[in-house]
Amino acid sequence: MMRRTLLLGAALLLVATGASAQGTAAPKVKQAGEIRYLSGGVGKPEREQLHALEKDFNLKLVLVVADGRYLASVKVVLSDAKGRQLVEHVTDGPFFLARLPAGEYTIAATHAGKTQTRKVAVAAGRLRTEHLRWSGASK
Repeated sequence: MMRRTLLLGAALLLVATGASAQGTAAPKVKQAGEIRYLSGGVGKPEREQLHALEKDFNLKLVLVVADGRYLASVKVVLSDAKGRQLVEHVTDGPFFLARLPAGEYTIAATHAGKTQTRKVAVAAGRLRTEHLRWSGASK
């Protein structure tokens, strides 16, 4: 019983300090105005952390090369329906999550000098997932 209590206590401490059992820090939520966002997903532990956080967001971008390999360091710009830039972020991994007010948005994502643009409708309480793929080798 004592061992179980110690293990539970250690797990709670890791969660509270933003660390995982593997010693990696959890991705940090950032904020731009009323928009909360984060990116990451390098390595299985971090992907699992992001997956557990998805319920708190309504937009997910998955950034890959056409052959399926994940990308990081992709510049993501989110703009509202009026063209106002809300977020500009260079990703820390292949996943980008954002919590946006319901509405229409434009995503511009740039990797290796090539920009992809998408218009998306985002609803409150429902995760919208967009896969962005670039041809060529990952860098």
